[in-house]
Amino acid sequence: MKYLKPLNLFRELLKSNEIKKSRLLGLDVGDKYVGLAVSDVKNKIASPLSVLPRKKTNIHLMAGDFESLISELNLTGFVVGYPFDRQKSSPGAVQVKLFIDDLCKTGKFEELKYTFWDECFTSKNVDFLLKPLNLHPVLSKTIIDKFAAVGILQGYLDFVNRNPCLKSA
Repeated sequence: MKYLKPLNLFRELLKSNEIKKSRLLGLDVGDKYVGLAVSDVKNKIASPLSVLPRKKTNIHLMAGDFESLISELNLTGFVVGYPFDRQKSSPGAVQVKLFIDDLCKTGKFEELKYTFWDECFTSKNVDFLLKPLNLHPVLSKTIIDKFAAVGILQGYLDFVNRNPCLKSA
């Protein structure tokens, strides 16, 4: 996996879309689950996809799931939620970096590109919206993780789609 700055990832996506319709996968990495969202083929709208259970021992199973998604959905890159704040070594930031490092170590994603996008309050916003529904805690958690991934990916898509320097690239 290769890290690219947010605008560079989208430039690469625009280049690949001239040949085939590529999509992006949004990831909300938590300590127990990874929420997933996928963009449409025009890379304008993010939709919830699923939640993968996350354990240190199942990274190869998750890598297999990601390989299947890459193939099925024609994914070209990941937009990974990252807690950008003043404390670079916050537990959430370390957790995300370790997850990406573990995925890279599998050696299955050499061609895949990824970027980080601010996940500030994505889970809190979804939790706030779900609270009046009084859902079972397990159901609520999986919905929160999926829709937090939507918030991450949609925030990224909104930013890059209204960025004038990409229109002329």
